Amino acid sequence: MRWLQAVEKLRAERRPGVLVTLVTVRGHAPREAGAKMVVDRSATWDSIGGGNVEATAVARARELLTSDATAPTTFTIDLSDKAPGEHGVQCCGGEVTVLLEPLGVRPAVAIFGVGHVGLELARILARHDLDLHLVDSRHDQLGDDALAPLGDSDARVHVHHEAVLPELVLAELPAGTHVLVMTHDHAEDVALLDAALRCAHLGPIGLIGSTAKWTRFRSTLLRDGHDAEAVDRVVTPIGLPTLAGKDPATIAVSVAAALLQSFADESTRVSPGAAT
Repeated sequence: MRWLQAVEKLRAERRPGVLVTLVTVRGHAPREAGAKMVVDRSATWDSIGGGNVEATAVARARELLTSDATAPTTFTIDLSDKAPGEHGVQCCGGEVTVLLEPLGVRPAVAIFGVGHVGLELARILARHDLDLHLVDSRHDQLGDDALAPLGDSDARVHVHHEAVLPELVLAELPAGTHVLVMTHDHAEDVALLDAALRCAHLGPIGLIGSTAKWTRFRSTLLRDGHDAEAVDRVVTPIGLPTLAGKDPATIAVSVAAALLQSFADESTRVSPGAAT
């Protein structure tokens, strides 16, 4: 598998890795500048030339993965028999500089209900590097015309039309996905919450709506067998409490801002050495 396919594979499987590139080559070396490979915790794809250079790159890439570092780094190796490396001698006679770029796991968000607020929120999130899942039981909400504003997305947009049981999509979502419930039907909302609370692999669960709506939903979920601690995982209302306004665009901005802050907080937690 070539390096670009490996990057796609790691992204699809939500696994971290490191992209390794020969950025400069002086003199003789096994590969030319621009050669790339991908490293994860247990495998490698493609090659930057083998030997000491590649072995050193793989070892340092895995050190980055172990430390959860997010910043790129470089190192230089002299390919001379007078400069033995960490993994043996490589006497091509040149010198290479290697760039290591961590490939982090991108956030994933699932919006259940692509109505006025859901579509506005999708338009904002689509400008970010994440996996965006759009789910609606109404087919026309997910048609080409409705989703045309997402045509130039930076996000990877996954469209799920499930007319009967949209909650079935929950099992297909990647681990850690942020789930936002904002459908047109309160019965559908509570069914989604019930199913989401039974899925151990999901991330935070958010619900749009009023305090009165949540009071009714909470009673229903408790009656259906969920314990109070599990039910209180549901975040409601969603968005920034300091940003007032009930129009769809304002709500979407508020929810998107809260999500982006959550992503930043998660990144800081998994990267203790990251700048604050």
